[in-house]
Amino acid sequence: MTLDEIIDKIERQYAPLSEDCKSELIKVAKPLMVPKNTILVKEGQYSNKAFFIVKGCARAFYLKDGKDITDWFAFENDFISSINSFFSNMPSPHYIEVLEDAFLIELKREDIDRLSDQFHDFERLNKVIITKTMLQQQERIVSLQFQSSRQRYARLIEIYPNITQRVLLSHIASYIGITLETLSRIRRPNLT
Repeated sequence: MTLDEIIDKIERQYAPLSEDCKSELIKVAKPLMVPKNTILVKEGQYSNKAFFIVKGCARAFYLKDGKDITDWFAFENDFISSINSFFSNMPSPHYIEVLEDAFLIELKREDIDRLSDQFHDFERLNKVIITKTMLQQQERIVSLQFQSSRQRYARLIEIYPNITQRVLLSHIASYIGITLETLSRIRRPNLT
């Protein structure tokens, strides 16, 4: 897939872009092929990059008292970044890991800022991406507070039907706030 085709995909998914904007975006978009288990961002690292997933998937996770806690999944046509580090220029509180061999587009914050200043359509694209990310995180928070573990798992499968073929069950369990044993019980068919 060429950069032109990828930019067209981003445009279709998020917001229309002018030809001039697309040309400038192509100049700064950095294609990356990364193998499974690559850590894109480490805890404590400053990160000024956002990644668009062309192919593959990734997750953001924390390490707390020796436990690995996933709080974000991103798949094809999603963006992922260390939000705190990217927007607040502070050390990342979490890691970002690629879960499959992946094809990504890397964008640096200074390029995103420049394109946003230069092109209103890119500024709108940026706003749509940020809004989508905020709404996904808000939905996750609400589900953790108000839904049963079974409901949280069902909703995750509804959003990402093939996630269990792509992501370790332990990552899924931590993402929906349950133990792996509880997830196994939820996934077990009723024997009645």
